[in-house]
Amino acid sequence: MTRRLYHDDAFAQSFTAQVAALTTYKDRAAIVLDQTAFYPEAGGQLGDHGTLAGLAVIDTQETDDGTIVHVVESAGALQPGAEVTGTIEWRRRRQHMAQHTAQHLLSGALLERAQAPTASARLGESALTIDVTRDRIPEAELAAAEDLANSIIDDDLAIRAWFPEAAELATLKLRRDPKVDADIRVVAIGEFDLSPCGGTHASRTSQLGTIRITNTERYKGMTRITFAAGARARAELFSRDQVLRGLASRFSCAPNDVPAAIDKIVRDAESHAGEVTALRGRLATYLAASFAGTGPVIAALPGDAELLRGIATKLVAAGRDAILAAPDATGTTVVLQRAAGSQLDCGALWKQLQARHGGRGGGKPDLAQGRLGAELADWPAAVTDL
Repeated sequence: MTRRLYHDDAFAQSFTAQVAALTTYKDRAAIVLDQTAFYPEAGGQLGDHGTLAGLAVIDTQETDDGTIVHVVESAGALQPGAEVTGTIEWRRRRQHMAQHTAQHLLSGALLERAQAPTASARLGESALTIDVTRDRIPEAELAAAEDLANSIIDDDLAIRAWFPEAAELATLKLRRDPKVDADIRVVAIGEFDLSPCGGTHASRTSQLGTIRITNTERYKGMTRITFAAGARARAELFSRDQVLRGLASRFSCAPNDVPAAIDKIVRDAESHAGEVTALRGRLATYLAASFAGTGPVIAALPGDAELLRGIATKLVAAGRDAILAAPDATGTTVVLQRAAGSQLDCGALWKQLQARHGGRGGGKPDLAQGRLGAELADWPAAVTDL
């Protein structure tokens, strides 16, 4: 078993060790050491990166028998017994420590303020999530949990990790049961949260910076909570602030007034929606009446699918088949609709057009619509040539 130096000092960034073995992990070269400060992926926390004897360590994993393997592109000329120096990619490790500690803290706060026990957690490259066993947590309770977690960060509580003796362990009020029966390591955030855990953690809560819940969703009868902490939280909050400031500049208002500005735009759009619909209907009536004579109408018009459907409906009501298109630079929108008593098969005609010009759509004998891949400037010719 490799000695786990990160249990002694999670802040150690370099160390020396002896190569115990050269092996492979999932078809990649891997190095086993007699001792290591590299943390292997476990408990939702990703494995460390860094260098060993100048070789890039691209992952750290633990095998089923407890062996820690340092995955490298190639072991080069290394041999068992060689003494090597290892260096942790500190920025990555530092962030992982903050994230893992933040997960403990937020899980404790969710239990206390929202009665939501943690079932599992994942601290990934792109998202930090906690799955809690309660469904549909009110926003007020989530906010209360977040506030509690951040108040504990502000209090700068000490964080301790140790292997208590059995007698002491029996007296500790752990938030969850240990997953192992021996060598149980406990991480305590002051007196607020005590949890069994083998991961790396910050030494004081102030090192977490801040915790922010960014999303919640229902997941397998539970609630999945996405959060950010440490440098990741700062980056995400700064990014959202930039978006907000950009919107404020565009609306010529203060950032806090952006919601009101958006509400006004929505109200204006809704108030004009009825007018637009009425005007569209009047335009469809006018265009439908502009086709003199009787019989099918084969025409190309400027507009969109909604306008074409409006025109087609009025033509069909007048007893005329509608074979309409709206060509543009990227293709042709098509609406086909037959009048009562007509023998036109709109679905069959669409299939012929699609077979020749490509596109997406479909329909039935009485109605078909879609978009062809080609711009058909001479629409009547495109139809009559079939």
